[in-house]
Amino acid sequence: MKKVLAIILGGGAGTRLYPLTKLRAKPAVPVAGKYRLIDIPVSNCINSEIFKIYVLTQFNSASLNRHIARTYNFSSFTEGFVEVLAAQQTPDSLTWFQGTADAVRKYIQLFEEWDVDEYLILSGDHLYRMDYRKFVQRHRDTQADITLSVLPIDERRASDFGLMKINDSGRVVDFSEKPKDEALKQMAVDTTILGLTPEQAQQQPYIASMGIYIFKKDVLLTLLKESLERTDFGKEIIPDAAKDYNLQAYLFDGYWEDIGTIEAFYNANLALTKQPQPPFSFYDEESPIYTRARYLPPSKMLDCQISESMIGEGCILKNCRIQHSVLGVRSRVEADSVVEDTLIMGSDYYQAFAERQSSLANGEVPIGIGQNSIVRRAIIDKNARIGHEVKIINKDNVQEANREQQGFYIRSGIVVVLKNATIPNGTII
Repeated sequence: MKKVLAIILGGGAGTRLYPLTKLRAKPAVPVAGKYRLIDIPVSNCINSEIFKIYVLTQFNSASLNRHIARTYNFSSFTEGFVEVLAAQQTPDSLTWFQGTADAVRKYIQLFEEWDVDEYLILSGDHLYRMDYRKFVQRHRDTQADITLSVLPIDERRASDFGLMKINDSGRVVDFSEKPKDEALKQMAVDTTILGLTPEQAQQQPYIASMGIYIFKKDVLLTLLKESLERTDFGKEIIPDAAKDYNLQAYLFDGYWEDIGTIEAFYNANLALTKQPQPPFSFYDEESPIYTRARYLPPSKMLDCQISESMIGEGCILKNCRIQHSVLGVRSRVEADSVVEDTLIMGSDYYQAFAERQSSLANGEVPIGIGQNSIVRRAIIDKNARIGHEVKIINKDNVQEANREQQGFYIRSGIVVVLKNATIPNGTII
């Protein structure tokens, strides 16, 4: 794998994940109580023995830079690195990234310098575990110019993805990016060619691109340089290349979830609590997901009732009830509070005992969830301050709302409390 260079696309402004992306790049969004989204593709690379990794981003990249610098330090005796490349203006290009392909094009001179055979293009907002060695080997065995990782999909979700048709040898013969209506129906195929049973093929009659690609080095350089107007891999580069190049499909048969929206992000996090076997597990010793080592103390739980939940390190929970929830590092929940169906991202630091007592005495709200509060079907971002006797229950079943001045948004019926926000005592949402 020394001949493979990984390029992780950090995405645009992250508008579908807003307000979680208000103060951070999309790959830096916390997930599963202690990780960041960027940890998923980087860990997959490390577990696949791919150690040359670039991350492309252009929005709010400070926390992403900080996380990567603190987490991924390879030995000085190797060529390994994880490095963030932020959008920049140069004499040759005065614009920011215009799309996925344009982001790679902006740094093409840097990528050209590496003595590699393939570029592995990855996305920064997917939850999955994949051995890229098998992916690369399939690419080499079929002598492909480009290989796309694909999965069978049902009609309900098909229009959200790039769809393709393949022949018996796995070569892509037609590609359509997010087709709708009649164009969608024309992309239906017999997916038994991927090894599905007839019953499975009937339920999943489409072949969807996962947004994960391998390019031969010279092929990618040619495609990016010959037409500067083509700025996106899925919409332009891949469909145009299908005519003249050998495009191959690689079937991925594991769990994969695009968590680019608030609802998908929320559901993917809470699905981690399922028993006996969640759809995605962080408890895999052979292919671990790496993240920053924080050296936090164990969580302290004083007379709590906790069911179907994940609790991060360094939490302090007092006489509360936690059900079907994920609590991030340094989360704090005070007495007689209830947390249900909720993702709490935790805190970046502990408040000193004296500071907390002073805040309470002055009628202010310390970090964490106060006494006698109820939080249900919500995402609580980092360092949020939820007062006592607060009810975050979406009592009017509102589906969409922007209440930035009050410290929260509602997306798909999920209340999202902003990072560093304060919800005063007695508030009902």
